[in-house]
Amino acid sequence: MSENPTAIVVMGVSGSGKSTIGRRLADALGYAFLEGDDMHPPANIARMSAGVPLDDADRVAWLEGIAGWMEAQQASGRSVVVACSALKRAYRERLRQAGPAVCFVYLRVGHQELARRMRGREHFMPPELLGSQLATLEEPGVEESALTVEANGPVDEVVARVLRRLERQGPPGAPVGGGVQRRG
Repeated sequence: MSENPTAIVVMGVSGSGKSTIGRRLADALGYAFLEGDDMHPPANIARMSAGVPLDDADRVAWLEGIAGWMEAQQASGRSVVVACSALKRAYRERLRQAGPAVCFVYLRVGHQELARRMRGREHFMPPELLGSQLATLEEPGVEESALTVEANGPVDEVVARVLRRLERQGPPGAPVGGGVQRRG
């Protein structure tokens, strides 16, 4: 438990490594972890499985569920890591309202690498929807204070890169030198 709980949202398109990197960050920091895909209503999963991209209306209940979980965790004094695409600025704004210290880590990966990753995994999001995700993506602007991390390399390197940036910068509102601390 923490007096100043933090929420780190690991974001990016499908195949960027959100789940893998997010779980590893949560383990390293001793934070609770939420796989945002687990919050999708069955209708969303059915649409994506059928190759139909989601629209803003489809994502409302999903984002509200994630934000509600974040709010409950932070109200209980728990810091969290959430894997969530958060493709649009409006989606990030909703998640940012879930607590006083919400930090976004944007995993940027090249198109060819994303396609390769998606072809090699079992997931309800088919590789054919990658184009729609890339078209929907609004990369975080400078004013959003997101950490943008190139995530083409090995998982261990990406996790280490994110941890270094979080330790140096810290969550929004943290004092200078007030970065996150690794567990153990």
